[in-house]
Amino acid sequence: MGLTTRIRRNPRLLLKGIRDVPAAFAELNRLYHTKRSGPEYNRNGIDVFEEEWDNLIILDACRFDYFAESTDFDSPVERRVSRGSTSREFITGNFANRALHDVVYVSGNRWFLELREFLNAEVHAYRDVERDFRVDRLDDSKSDVGYVPYPETVLESAIEAAEEFPDKRLIIHLMQPHKPYLGPNSDLFTYDGGLRSTMAASGDVDIDTLRQAYRDTLEITLDHVESALDSLDGRTVITADHGELLGERLRPIPVRWYGHKEGVYVPELVDVPWQVVKEGPRREISADPPEQMPDVDEETVEDTLRALGYVP
Repeated sequence: MGLTTRIRRNPRLLLKGIRDVPAAFAELNRLYHTKRSGPEYNRNGIDVFEEEWDNLIILDACRFDYFAESTDFDSPVERRVSRGSTSREFITGNFANRALHDVVYVSGNRWFLELREFLNAEVHAYRDVERDFRVDRLDDSKSDVGYVPYPETVLESAIEAAEEFPDKRLIIHLMQPHKPYLGPNSDLFTYDGGLRSTMAASGDVDIDTLRQAYRDTLEITLDHVESALDSLDGRTVITADHGELLGERLRPIPVRWYGHKEGVYVPELVDVPWQVVKEGPRREISADPPEQMPDVDEETVEDTLRALGYVP
């Protein structure tokens, strides 16, 4: 649907564009990229299930360049293109219309749950990880739904799943280096939905501080990953679902942006790392009928996505 048609059907879009010019330019960028690639996801990205791995560790919002500078693993870091500039697109592009009965998905990211009816996809088992990382919101609430799980919480759940399902491929979806951040700069931020609104709410936090907080979060997370590797057998790969804009400019219209804009396939958002961090004897993988999905109500899922700025 073209921009003119969308405005005709919903005139409030024009008013929103007048009030928030960068957002209007970002939307024009999105239309440019999706016209070239397709509306649902980036069709130029890789299919992660066609790749060779027994354990796939997905970092959320992890850029290729920051990862390449931060990783201490000795193996080469390859650059891959993701099927999405957001988790929703990544999940849609890789999972839709598939019976993945040889896969166990341990996730700190709830987009699979949000999209499960639309996806027409099944995994053998899904483990939803407790959100134990709570931060102050803009309204000073400390009793809100937890933002995300700590990386060690997801990895502990993944190790338990690896023991429970020794004949399955294991996806471990961490929420870092996505905000909220870990490390000494975390408390400088006032978290308010997406990264763009968080930066607006965080007063004197500048781009350099943001980028350092992001880097610190990534390095802390990689330390936890390294500690967990001895408990994971087989071939283990680290990648990301998408990247992150940390004050860089979108293209082709060069508006400054923070976070990850859906449908905008610039390198900062779709270039992701691919690093084999452990080569062990490959597991014997078998497919079995899926377990029942966890009973997580829709309101809880949407509360989590709302806290991260994905739903209004």
